[in-house]
Amino acid sequence: MIRMTDRISLDESELEETFVRASGPGGQNVNKISSAVQLRFDAAASPNLPPLVKEQLIKLAGRRMTREGVLVISAQRFRTQERNRADALERLAALIEEAAKPVITRRATRPTFASKVRRREAKEVRGKVKALRRPPDSGG
Repeated sequence: MIRMTDRISLDESELEETFVRASGPGGQNVNKISSAVQLRFDAAASPNLPPLVKEQLIKLAGRRMTREGVLVISAQRFRTQERNRADALERLAALIEEAAKPVITRRATRPTFASKVRRREAKEVRGKVKALRRPPDSGG
């Protein structure tokens, strides 16, 4: 089991890693060794993710999520496969941790008297500035 948050752990069998040739740093090595990692996690079918976390994860993942609900994370920042694997896992954990945070809904409140006064004063000042930009009256 791989621990993602204090409440969520994923089974290693849920993660699928594919190694491909990376672009970027590595010199000739990059042409010979598959150091980039493509981590696939089937979020839709995961029994270890609560339904609310799944929903949030789908929203947060954006283009990284396939239509089937598979989250794909590509890591090729580093020269070695091990560091790219660790990077992909860290990014998955960060995404799940972000999705697991409770959504705080905004409670509508009325503006305070002081904020209304500040707004009115700001509008007056702005109106005066704009009035100074107008051409002078030519009523003569």
